[in-house]
Amino acid sequence: MWPPTNKSAAADPQLKHFARHLIAERNVSPNTLSAYISDLTQLAASKFGPDAVPPFDWAKLDEAAARNFLVSFSKTDALTTTVRRKLAAGRAFCKFLQLNGVISDNPFALLRGPKRATTLPKTLSVDDATKFLSRPLIDLNNGVIDEETAFRDAAFFESLYSTGCRISEMTAIKWGEIDFSKGALIVTGKGSKDRLVILGKPALVALERLKNYIASINPLLASYSAPVFLSPSRKEASPRLMQRRMKFYLTGAGLPADLTPHKLRHSFATHLLDAGADLRAVQEMLGHSSLSTTQIYTHVSVERMKDAVARSHPRG
Repeated sequence: MWPPTNKSAAADPQLKHFARHLIAERNVSPNTLSAYISDLTQLAASKFGPDAVPPFDWAKLDEAAARNFLVSFSKTDALTTTVRRKLAAGRAFCKFLQLNGVISDNPFALLRGPKRATTLPKTLSVDDATKFLSRPLIDLNNGVIDEETAFRDAAFFESLYSTGCRISEMTAIKWGEIDFSKGALIVTGKGSKDRLVILGKPALVALERLKNYIASINPLLASYSAPVFLSPSRKEASPRLMQRRMKFYLTGAGLPADLTPHKLRHSFATHLLDAGADLRAVQEMLGHSSLSTTQIYTHVSVERMKDAVARSHPRG
């Protein structure tokens, strides 16, 4: 395995202190925290050796060591995004060490990661999105699934497509966070930031049907603080469960099985911009901190228009 990992590195006092800093001061997600600490244990192994025992002398970490660490990934098939994250982890950790007087200069400060490739996100067409979203009730009518599963899944995917939420944001919502009268929902996104998203009529209808059905089973399951989307064990449905449900319906609809819930988010943004929605409004609904992140969907819309011209225009 290259680069190696120092399995005991996480016990290093500075790394432990940095982990607490990430949680308390930067409010990072558990996934980001895990990824950063994993990256830094690789950095420790690269500089001090895979068998070195903490505490490490981080003052010896210089630009040459930092550069060697990043260059080592050229020997692997690491994705550009992975290398850029490792650079970000090293830079953030060394900035933390600077602030605490452990090092005087940040050895990662002047290093640059590989250029991020511009890849256009995959989306569903409006027709394919409609075909996918209709599957839960079709399967219910055909006796393939039961009512509770059909009502949950229909409400989940209608809401996901209607709001552009991330799957983890949607699985976490509670009944009390939905304003049925205004057709709005408050979700908690990255960095624990709340934002308001809009629920379209099909999503509201599906959610009301689900709530009425759940309340008929047990009113407590439809109470203010109860999760909206439940697993068969009556606990909050996991993102993994809903990913599996999506693949099930994609297969039934004859659509590519590699489409993911995140593709519904991409489709939401692209379809809004195709219809003339304001870019900044889409940015707010997606919860993007930077407008440049949202702008990639304008490229998708342009490509779709170019395809339409190429197919239909006499001189396309």
